[in-house]
Amino acid sequence: MTAIRDAANEQGINWNGQAGYAWVEAQDLLDRLFTPIEGLLANAAEAASARRVLDVGCGTGSTTRAIARLPGVRCVGIDISEPMLALARRQAEANDLAARFLCGDAQSYGFEAGSFDMIVSRFGVMFFDDPVKAFANLRRAARPGASLRIVAWRSADENPFMTVAERAAAPFLPNLPARTADGPGQFAFADPDRVHRILEESGWKGIDIQPLDVPCTMPEGDLVRYFTLLGPLGRVLGEVDGGTRARIVDAVRAAFDPFVQGADVRFTAACWTIGAKAPA
Repeated sequence: MTAIRDAANEQGINWNGQAGYAWVEAQDLLDRLFTPIEGLLANAAEAASARRVLDVGCGTGSTTRAIARLPGVRCVGIDISEPMLALARRQAEANDLAARFLCGDAQSYGFEAGSFDMIVSRFGVMFFDDPVKAFANLRRAARPGASLRIVAWRSADENPFMTVAERAAAPFLPNLPARTADGPGQFAFADPDRVHRILEESGWKGIDIQPLDVPCTMPEGDLVRYFTLLGPLGRVLGEVDGGTRARIVDAVRAAFDPFVQGADVRFTAACWTIGAKAPA
């Protein structure tokens, strides 16, 4: 139990500190990068005729806003990062959207029972320290028969773009934090059998897990900003001296060359699209 509390505290500190502010700074880049996934989730909400949708781990709120643009739909985003939510609220208000945002941990948040007819997430559910408890809480928040649709990363091996920076920087940063196989973290949902067990044990039915390959593109001019802000490297780069930083940036930028095509950076996001139903 102590380990679980420590993991939860670490996530809260991380996402309300350096990582949260980094995502705010990179919000424009990340939203453009993952627009296809945002569209997939908005289309799923429209196809399900959802009227009240919960977006879990909503971050700066791009998916929340996309769903709130659907006619007659109200969307609520929840995240533990107040810096990201502050930006999400500003952008929703500026666009006069029927979206609101909650700062809290979806694993334990006291949602009104049966208050949502769809629950979605774009890369927001891999950070729970007790995923069975989290998805049981989300099931209670869902009305009977409500849909769950989430997109999560497959394995690190299938997503080499996502680990280029830390691999190239490792010779300079021997204490760079290692990723753990089952999270919480980016690749915590890599094993579909584990994901199936999590959903089954938390009371979801009709579980369907399918591979999803998403072509992603960013301008080459944004690449250095991307890898110096985000991920394990972004979290530690500010702690090194200027000369070491320059050498790391040069080495990491060169390591991304296989993904650079002219003025663009191109890679495939290897994901799972995960669906389920709340019991009727």
